[in-house]
Amino acid sequence: MGYTPYKMDPKYRVSIPTAWRPAAGEVLYLLSSKTHEMPVIKVLSQQAFDERVETVNSSNLTPAAKRAKLGQLSMLCRVASVNDQGKLLVPKDLSEAVGIAAESEVVLAGRGMHFEVWSKNNHVRVLEIEQTPDEDDDLGIL
Repeated sequence: MGYTPYKMDPKYRVSIPTAWRPAAGEVLYLLSSKTHEMPVIKVLSQQAFDERVETVNSSNLTPAAKRAKLGQLSMLCRVASVNDQGKLLVPKDLSEAVGIAAESEVVLAGRGMHFEVWSKNNHVRVLEIEQTPDEDDDLGIL
């Protein structure tokens, strides 16, 4: 939950809050994605990745469409882990594709079953979008 500003180090590593770190040896998946038409890296636990796979498998899609969707998910993900110092390596090409440079400011944002790595500028825009009252918010949660 929440969001926290951090700084990407010169080797494209970012410290992960202790509460968000996986157990030692557990893999994470870096999913190249978009939210509000802006590029973002979604960091998925094994459980979050498996849930996405199960969502596709239990959907009403045709077998061919399921294979295509699972193939797309696999192609857009990269396996990663948090090192002993609590840092996550986000490969240079993946970082730059979402507007993150070495030694730049980033924001880690909690999203329930996963967290996201945003460039500072795009996160400012996301906050503006998500803090705008939604006329369709019938639940009144925001």
